[in-house]
Amino acid sequence: MPQSNHFELAARDPDGLAVDDFSRSRTWAELLDRSTRVARFLRDDVGLATDEHVAVLMQNRVEVVELILGGIMAGIWVTPINWHLSEDEIAYVVEDSGSKVLFADDHYRETAEQIAPNSRVVVAGEELDGLLAAASNEPMDPSGTAGGNMIYTSGTTGRPKGVKRARKPTVAAAMDFLGEYGKNVGLDGTGPHLITGPMYHAAPLMFSIYDNANGAPLLIMPRWDEEGALALIMEREIAHLHMVPTMFIRLLRLKDEIKEKFAAPKLNLVLHGAAPVSVDTKRAMIEWFGPKLVEYWGATEGGVNTLIGSEEWLEHPGSVGRTLPDFEVFAVDENCKRLSAGKTGDLYCRHKRIDRVFEYHGDPVKTEAAYLDKGVFTIGDIGWVDDDGHVFLADRKSNMIISGGVNIYPREVEQEIALHPAVSDVGVFGIPDDEWGESVKAAVELRPGIAATAELESEILEFARERLARYKVPRSIDFEVQLPREESGKLYIRRLRDRYWKDRDRNI
Repeated sequence: MPQSNHFELAARDPDGLAVDDFSRSRTWAELLDRSTRVARFLRDDVGLATDEHVAVLMQNRVEVVELILGGIMAGIWVTPINWHLSEDEIAYVVEDSGSKVLFADDHYRETAEQIAPNSRVVVAGEELDGLLAAASNEPMDPSGTAGGNMIYTSGTTGRPKGVKRARKPTVAAAMDFLGEYGKNVGLDGTGPHLITGPMYHAAPLMFSIYDNANGAPLLIMPRWDEEGALALIMEREIAHLHMVPTMFIRLLRLKDEIKEKFAAPKLNLVLHGAAPVSVDTKRAMIEWFGPKLVEYWGATEGGVNTLIGSEEWLEHPGSVGRTLPDFEVFAVDENCKRLSAGKTGDLYCRHKRIDRVFEYHGDPVKTEAAYLDKGVFTIGDIGWVDDDGHVFLADRKSNMIISGGVNIYPREVEQEIALHPAVSDVGVFGIPDDEWGESVKAAVELRPGIAATAELESEILEFARERLARYKVPRSIDFEVQLPREESGKLYIRRLRDRYWKDRDRNI
C-alpha cells in the first residue's frame, strides 16, 4: 500500500468522510483545513512558541482529532485530560504542563474556567469555530519542528507525570510517521475505525489517528455501550477498533439472542490492551468474534512493544506476544542482571534505534530512574520471557505485595477469584500487617442480583484456596458496589488501598 498522510488524503478524496462523532462530521478536506487553522491560531493568534503547551478537556468529539493534528503542525505539545479526575487533579495537570490554552466543551466549560485562571479557555463549538474561521489556512512549514501529544500517566501511585515521547524532527516526517506506525500494528486504513473508548487515553486516541492517517474514516462513540457498539460494527461495516478487557466482559454478558445476531464479516482487527485480560475471557471472545483479536503490550511511555494474534495466543495463552522489530524485551533481577528464559523479574525494553524513547515532563530524576542504559527503559511491569521470545506479565511492580518477605503478584490472585460465578470484578492489594508487613486483601464487585454475605465471602475464599498457594489467598474480602475503574479498564487500586494506609507512616 502506498504511503499515505492527511495531506494526500485531502487532495485525493476531499469530500470523503474523515471523522464522524454522530453530532458533527468532517471530510478529509475539512479535517486538514481546520487542523491547519488550529496550528495557525496557536502560533499566529495566541502567539505560542515551539514546544509550548495546550490542554484539552472535552468529551469524545471531532475537535480532539483536529487539536492533535494541529498541535503536530504547530510544534506544540497537546495534553488531553482525563475528565474523570477531580477538579484539583485537573488543575494540577493544567498547571504542571504549563498549558497556555485550555480547550473545553460546554460540558466542562465551568470547570475549565474555575481551575485554569492562568490559561486562556476556548470552548468547542461556536467560539472555537469562529476563531478558526478567522485564522489563516496557510500551511505550516513542513520542515518546521513537529509537536506531539503529552499524555499524563494514570497516577496509580503519587502524582501523574506528563510523558513526552520522542518525536520526528519535522512536521512532514511526523505526519508521515502516523501512517507508518499504524501499519506496524495492523491499522492500515482498509476500513472504518470505531473509537470505543475515551479520547483522553493514549490508546483509543492515537490508534485511531494512526489508522486515520492511512485513510480510515473515524467513527467516534460518545460513550461505551455494548449493544450500540455491536450495532455500529455491523451497520457501518467497521474494519478496526480498539477495546479493553472490561468491554469484553460486558459484551460476553449480553443475552445469547443478542450475541447470536452479531455478524461482522468486514471486521478484521480488534486491538486490545491497556489492562490484563483473563485467559477464559479472551478465549470466549475469540470463539465469538473469530481470530480477529490482536493483543499488545506497551504504555504511554514507549508505545507498543509486543503484539500477538489470536492463533498464536491460543498456542501461548496468557502471553502478550513477541516484540516488534525495533524492540528487545528481557527481565532482570534485583541487581539489574539479566535473567534466563522463564525467570520472573522486572521487565525492560530496549529500543534498537532510539536512545531516549521518552521523558517525563519536568522530572529528570524520574526520567533517569526509568532507564537502565541508553534506549533501555522500564514501564514498571514484572514478568518473564520464554525460550521462544513470548512475553508474559506477572503484575505491575507498584502493585506487588510483599508479605513476610515473599513477593505476591495481585494479578495472579485476581485471575483466579474472577472465575468464581458470583464475581463480576475483582481487585487485590496489600494492607498493613504488623506481623507480616502486608497481608492480601481482595475487593470484589458481585454480579447483579447477588447479595454480599459472610457465607459468600467464605465460599469465594475457599474457591481461591483450591487454586492458589495458601500465602497468596486473601485474608478477607471487601464487597464493593462498583470497583473504581477508568474507562480504559485500569483499576484505581490506590483508592482501595489508601483507606488502609492513610494513617500509617509508610505505604508498603
